[in-house]
Amino acid sequence: MYKKILIPTDGSELSAAAARAGVEFARQCAADVVGVFIAPEYQYPVSVEIIPPNYPSEDEYKASMRKHGDEYLAQVQAEAEDAKLPYRGIVAFANKTAKKLIQVAEDNDCDLIFIGSHGRGGLEQLLLGSVTSKVLSLCEIPVLVYRMKKKK
Repeated sequence: MYKKILIPTDGSELSAAAARAGVEFARQCAADVVGVFIAPEYQYPVSVEIIPPNYPSEDEYKASMRKHGDEYLAQVQAEAEDAKLPYRGIVAFANKTAKKLIQVAEDNDCDLIFIGSHGRGGLEQLLLGSVTSKVLSLCEIPVLVYRMKKKK
């Protein structure tokens, strides 16, 4: 059915649950897993002429975000390895997360994107839910949206 499945994560509990379900789905399909974490692009301070000394450099920011992404993706990798599935992890940078997810899926020849309906909680949950909506509206690759069951 599917040969390579893209599974995005943002490190949240909901995203991790969706990733576990995605790996299980990939196991049932005997598909490769491509995990991805998309970090926002580096932002220079806009209101100052000189960058404050405590403000991270672009290299420091990217190194920090790669470290966080690798930590989040380690969970997906462990699940894939437990399921004995081929795995590749990617940390990418973009301010348009949905478009970047689609680009990563296309660049890696993925034939399905398995994404959670929401990510981080609170206001961020609304924003990340909108990423799922944008992926659904822009993507030509099939998208499977995982919705967590409510605890009773």
